[in-house]
Amino acid sequence: MEVLANIPAELKLNDLLRRFRVEPRSADAEELAALAERAQEVANPKAIVDTCYVGSRTNNTVEFGGVELTSRVLAVNLEDAHRVFPYIATCGRELDEIAGVEGDPIKEYWLDEMRIIALGAASAAVREHIERNYRPGKMSSMSPGSLEDWPITQQEQLFSVFGDVQEKIGVRLTDSYLMVPIKSVSGLHFPTEISFESCQLCPREGCPGRRAPYDERLWQERYAESA
Repeated sequence: MEVLANIPAELKLNDLLRRFRVEPRSADAEELAALAERAQEVANPKAIVDTCYVGSRTNNTVEFGGVELTSRVLAVNLEDAHRVFPYIATCGRELDEIAGVEGDPIKEYWLDEMRIIALGAASAAVREHIERNYRPGKMSSMSPGSLEDWPITQQEQLFSVFGDVQEKIGVRLTDSYLMVPIKSVSGLHFPTEISFESCQLCPREGCPGRRAPYDERLWQERYAESA
């Protein structure tokens, strides 16, 4: 198990000006520069990642790291995998503690986007750590709650792989299994020869986070159990 800290989150002003379409040398640019400077000073994205060998499995369950997870899609995706890489990545609670933006929708939006940038840095650090140290080859990933087949309630089992996650990287689960800081992500990376995105099985329209088109035949072709 590895805690990844001191992850750089680059909040470059020129990039932010373009991202938010703010004119340089404007009053908004000055406000953005001040907020970006404060955020850069405290930004501390973190992650935790482990390497677990897959144990017992059934058509709908997979065991690793002392926990059993229930998901037909996950079981099929891991049928040829011998190890998995559970992880949790976060923007860091430090960015959540920046004061003075409450009630200002523009600044709240700017800061939220900076949290997303920091989370992206933490997520990239997880993949780089796995690729550098374990060379798994081609990987895909899944997260609890991304599909009805793998409900968000299984966050609890995933978190238990790491022990006290709040102590290690400052992330906690709410009673409804959401993560705090909210700009956090958890899941599994796993080696695979067949690329997979949960979006392929999700029919939700207009999703801004969609990474692959919905494939209405995929469930029947790959994941439906034989009669």
